[in-house]
Amino acid sequence: MIETIGMAAAVTLPFWNIPLILRIQRRRSSADLSLAWVLGVEVCLLGMLPAGLASADPIFRVFAVINVCFFSVVTVQVLRFR
Repeated sequence: MIETIGMAAAVTLPFWNIPLILRIQRRRSSADLSLAWVLGVEVCLLGMLPAGLASADPIFRVFAVINVCFFSVVTVQVLRFR
């Protein structure tokens, strides 16, 4: 049961980036987001990705991949509308 809840959370959490992505797109501005914060999160997520991929824990693997994918879109949108 704990693993099921963890997997659901690991898959669901990165999807909360979608409203941010859409807001940036709709407003055509990312001025309200700190570029240092966005790039810092992106670098940290990319740094964690190899550990996530090598992990035996399926929850960590799924979270690492999905989170990098969605937050990379946030990073692209922030840089695009900067």
